[in-house]
Amino acid sequence: MGVAVNLDTDAQRKPSLDPLIALVADDLKAVNQVIVERMDSPVALIPQLASHVVAAGGKRLRPMLTLAAARLCAYPGRRHIGLAACVECIHTATLLHDDVVDDSDLRRGLASANVVWGNKPSVLVGDFLFSRAFELMVEDGSLRVLGILSRASSVIAEGEVSQLITTNDTQTSEADYLAVIRAKTAELFAAACRIGAVVAERPEAEEAALEAYGMNLGIAFQLIDDILDYSAKQATLGKTVGDDFREGKITLPIVLAFSRANAEEKLFWRRTLEELEQEPEDLERAITLLTARGALATTLECARQYGAKAIDALEPFPPGPVKAALVDAVHFCIERAY
Repeated sequence: MGVAVNLDTDAQRKPSLDPLIALVADDLKAVNQVIVERMDSPVALIPQLASHVVAAGGKRLRPMLTLAAARLCAYPGRRHIGLAACVECIHTATLLHDDVVDDSDLRRGLASANVVWGNKPSVLVGDFLFSRAFELMVEDGSLRVLGILSRASSVIAEGEVSQLITTNDTQTSEADYLAVIRAKTAELFAAACRIGAVVAERPEAEEAALEAYGMNLGIAFQLIDDILDYSAKQATLGKTVGDDFREGKITLPIVLAFSRANAEEKLFWRRTLEELEQEPEDLERAITLLTARGALATTLECARQYGAKAIDALEPFPPGPVKAALVDAVHFCIERAY
């Protein structure tokens, strides 16, 4: 893993998304309006189900990254509004599909759409939102933007399928798992950031820098999610502690704990994750083993390293409030682990 990079911020100030939210507030209102308009349909179930997911909240981090990237690149137009809405439609569609695949009961503290309406409507409305996203791409009129976002959509799907393959497989390597989260989570972060530079017609180096920022932030974000699944703090985020464990998902903490396990511990992981033979007390034991083997601490260290890479990627851009807000967003994503 290497040496941990210190991402500590001013001890007197907790990291926050508030600076980023404040900078893009007006644009984000416009994005939300576009999303509401694009959820509309004469088929009543579509806006009902889509609105349920949107009403569950969420920080709108991915569209905010598009808005902030465009502002960082001094873009004066309005194309970033529709593209940020497109990014959120893609993300919401993947959430609907993921909840069906994972048989999830909660989404951001509310009953997930598949629990309320069933799996078939959730999958179909997810397809509807993907279609709306592609309408927004086409309306933008840029083949470059279309290429970036359509590729991201296909890579996300590949990542989800790869995760299915690694589920219940305790032989999954660290490299294999990082490849999964790079595809299923970080790719959309990267695309969301890059298109901000594309609409501003900035040089390729700035496009690549913003893409690297998003990619590394996305990986760090997912690694912290991996930690939170085994944390009591997860309950405050509107999710059930131990969902990954109950589903047999092989995340980085599990990969690390298994690689460091003795023979008896490996039997435990194989029974609970490969065979899914779980007793009520097994989650508590899993958390104890993850802690004892340093798997959660190492995952946090890894997330910090990717967070540091994200911040380093912003080096080509001059100091200012937008850059500072993007740096703070990295710190905030890491801070969720505490």
